[in-house]
Amino acid sequence: MTTKPPTGRPVSELTDEELEHQGKQAHDTRNWVFLHGTAEQFENHTTRMLALEQEYLRRYPKRTWQGFEARRPMGDSDPVGALLTFINDAGGRVHKLELHQAARDLGLQRDVVAELYGPKGYIVTDRADRVLTDVGRDRARDVVAGS
Repeated sequence: MTTKPPTGRPVSELTDEELEHQGKQAHDTRNWVFLHGTAEQFENHTTRMLALEQEYLRRYPKRTWQGFEARRPMGDSDPVGALLTFINDAGGRVHKLELHQAARDLGLQRDVVAELYGPKGYIVTDRADRVLTDVGRDRARDVVAGS
């Protein structure tokens, strides 16, 4: 594969909305281009998608998992309780990506979050959502009552 100059407007000139829109389109069409596109289409798609991703990371370094190490815990003495309260305040149900973003913001490691599903039974899955159980709701209420 020979690298050609990128097609389209330079990503640095895109508005935030255009960047997010084009990034979503690139990911939505990736599988089709991989399976059905020509080698040239795949190369162009790859070049543009990587440029969009790099620009997104430049603008928003802490929105993705790449920014995890740079984050500091929010200082909550009970980050698990704060996470359960976050879910409770959202109506008891959040998308899995929202849950994991909130957990990162609170400084919770993956193994700690995983324990919330196990014997403690604070959270259950419902497709892409994470739902508080009655035990999780009680723990969230205890956190609020204690503050």
